[in-house]
This record gives sequence, structure tokens and C-alpha cells, in this order.
Amino acid sequence: MSAVEYDDIQGLVRFGYKRLTQACFLLLRVTDPAAARGWLAQAPVSSAKTQQPPPATALQVAFTSSGLQALGLRPDVVECFSHEFIVGMASDASRARRLGDLGPNDPAAWQWGSTPEQLPHVLLMLYAVPGGLEDWQRTVLAQCELGFELMACLDTSDMDGTEPFGFADGISEPTVDWERQRAVRDEERGDYSNVSCLGEYLLGYPNEYGAYTDRPLLDTDRDPGAVLPRAEDAPDKVDLGRNGSYLVLRQLQQDVAGFWRFIDAQVDGDPAFRKQLAETLVGRTMEGEALVGDTGERIPGEDDPRNSFTYASDREGLRCPIGAHIRRSNPRNADLPPGRPGLVSWARRTLGFDAEALAADKVSSTRFHRLLRRGREYGPGMSIEQALSFAPGGDATGLHFICLGANIARQFEFVQSAWLAGLRFDGMADESDPLTATHLPRDDGTPTDGFSIPLESGPDRRVCGLPQFVTVRGGAYFFLPGLRALRYLSKVQP
Repeated sequence: MSAVEYDDIQGLVRFGYKRLTQACFLLLRVTDPAAARGWLAQAPVSSAKTQQPPPATALQVAFTSSGLQALGLRPDVVECFSHEFIVGMASDASRARRLGDLGPNDPAAWQWGSTPEQLPHVLLMLYAVPGGLEDWQRTVLAQCELGFELMACLDTSDMDGTEPFGFADGISEPTVDWERQRAVRDEERGDYSNVSCLGEYLLGYPNEYGAYTDRPLLDTDRDPGAVLPRAEDAPDKVDLGRNGSYLVLRQLQQDVAGFWRFIDAQVDGDPAFRKQLAETLVGRTMEGEALVGDTGERIPGEDDPRNSFTYASDREGLRCPIGAHIRRSNPRNADLPPGRPGLVSWARRTLGFDAEALAADKVSSTRFHRLLRRGREYGPGMSIEQALSFAPGGDATGLHFICLGANIARQFEFVQSAWLAGLRFDGMADESDPLTATHLPRDDGTPTDGFSIPLESGPDRRVCGLPQFVTVRGGAYFFLPGLRALRYLSKVQP
């Protein structure tokens, strides 16, 4: 098994660049393919190799499928990428429905990404230490101006570890198996773990199924300069995907004032209850502690106690409601519901003869649907008091949601459609994610704007009339190539 080639991986995958607190995302279109390729050949893209001292700036580059074609990559090679990447995020009404891109989220209302003319070819991601972004952005734009035109600049904000609603963010992340020590074979796992196979996030490595995700594998004569690495699973082929990842970018505008005003109205202005209800919808305290409390559970290898828990001690959602945002986005379950050890117990749970296990097995195993989140906030931050007195018409605030994964359909689209926008998560009926969903009624008029808070005795408490707090303003699927693949793309001939 080969070692991980950190110098061939873009640094965002490994580092996230949290120390580089200033950032902006440039959406570009190719105007001169030859000039664009010329810039890519010498673009100072940062790798995942550790540097001492750490760099003061970083540049990352990603492409849409139309961007690869605009550079001159042959259509038969582009067709080897995943179907979701090729057709794009806003490609059809069925995908929009599954992703919850309806009503105000309809791609027709997006500021970018909805039509071929509005779809960027290239995403440049610029990061810098405080005070360094303006000069860095000016330098990069001057270098690439001959080959590209700037569609939009997505600015970001540093909210000091919180997201715009005011909650601590970036806590629940998988632990990537960079040492390649995790067994890469298709076998059942009875316990939840934060450790995840490298191939879940980088192409060219085995994933949680013990398989290699499909990606462009080319005959060696398609790479006359021998730029690309050989494929681990097909040594007679060169691997355009190896050390690359798919990147999902969605611009999510958050109605911070609307969120806190709704919560405030539910509790008649009581500050303590206001905070408590908001935390109940999220599933964490505003400081980041999961509502399951300290149950004594600890996930092996996890250092942060805020990320070292499961819901095994709170299966009914009495502390952290089943429909809470963090529970939907990461159910923290294993391949099988818990049970007694032994072959008989395993068979009963696997075949569905154990009624208790069957009732608990309503959510697909988490380890096949995890994401690496790399998003950044934008707009002005505001306190609860500022939100309650906010006057409409101010600057927009939200999140540039960014995630990385090797399989768009199995990772991002599954989580978004089945867990966040889905109305049947974990056996619930006609409820979607309280924070991110549209809460539009079903086609037959059935409302979906409720949130259930289980109680130990008696019926659930219901919060009704949830408005939409998050609106999609743009989005696209990108390919974040390895650095050798980037050099290959700079040399392609139409």
C-alpha cells in the first residue's frame, strides 16, 4: 500500500486553512483557453505537504465539468467523471426537488450557477493571514486576467469559530485515515467511529466499501509527458482523478434576524427559554456541547469531547430531539443497531427478527455518507440582541457551504435529500431540518413546518409554523484536482 502523496493533494483537503482567517472565492469563466492553460501551468497552488513556517497565503483551484471542456479536455475524458458532476447541481427539476431547491431556493432565482451562462468554469479559493488578502487577491487576478473573466467574488467573514446564527461551528468532522491504517474491505462495523477511509474524500484510494470510486482512468498514450500517476487498482492506466476530490459549493443566505425573532415569539421574549429552544432545534448548546450531555460514552481516538458521543443513550430524543439539526446531519450510527454479542443476535438484527433493533434501524449507516466541511461565513455577524432589533435592508449574512467527497450522490446529495430535506427521517412524519429546509407544504397541502420535541411522558411538544431561515443563492459541483492532474490539464490540446 503506497504512502499518501501530500505534495500532490491540494491543501484544503488536509488543513482547511483555519489559521488563514481571511478568504475569498473567485468565480471565473475561461475566455482564452491557451492563456488559461498557460496560467494553470505555473499557478502557485498550495499542496497538503506540511511547511515550516506555515505559509501566509494559499491558493486552491477547482473546475466545473463545463470548465474542463472550456480548457480543452476531450469530451470522452470528461464523460468518465461522475454523472452528478457532469450534469451539475441545477441540471433538472428532479434534482432540485431532492435537494430541497424549491420555492425561494429554486435555481431560477439563484445569483449564479443556475444556467450555462451563469455557471462558472473555475473556482479560485484564496486564503490569507489577517491583513494579507487584498494584495493576494490583486496579485492572483493580475496573473490570470489574460485567460479568464471574473464572474463574481464571494467574500467571507471571520466570525471567530461561530456560524451566523451564533452557534459554535466546525466541531463535528470525520477523522481522515491519512496513515492508511483503517481496514479497507467491505465488512460490517458494529460501532460508530469518527475515523473514515481516505477514499471517502480522495479519488484513487479505497473507500468504506473497500472499493475504488470510478474516475477517469486513461491509457498511457493519453499522457505522453508521463505527468499523471498510475492507478493503484489498474497499474496499466494513468489516473486523472487520483489525489483529487469533488467539491460542492452552495451560497446559503441565513435570515439571522428572522430566526431569533421566531424563537423569541415562541417563548414570549424570555431570554433563558429563547436560548434553550434555539439550542433544542440545533441539538447543541451555543458553545458547542451536544445536548445528549456527558453520558460517559467516548469514541476511541477522538480528542474533542464535543465530538466523542453517540445517541445510543438518547434513542428517543428526550435530550437531543431526533429531528435536531446535528442529529439529522450526522446520526452517528453504525451498520447495525446495537444488540447482544453473538451470531444469533447478529442474525436476528440483520434479518429483521429483533423488533427493538428493527425500530432503531431507520437511518442509513453514517460511515457511507460523511463529508469534509470546509465552508466560510460571509456578511456581518450579529448578537441575539442585534438580531432582534435588526432593520431590514442590511448586508446579507450567511455561509458559503463547502464540502469535499469522492462521491457526490452518496455523500452530499444523500445527506441533503434523505436527512436534511427528507420528510421521513428516522421514522418521523412530515418534518424536515428545522434550520436549513424550506418547510413548504406537500403537494396535497400537508404542512411540513413543524418540529417535534419528545417528552418523557405524554405527547411530543410541537413547534409549528417554522419559516424558512436559509435560502440558496447559488451553487455548483466542482472537481478539485491533484497537482499533477492540474499540470496535465494545463497541457491538454483541443
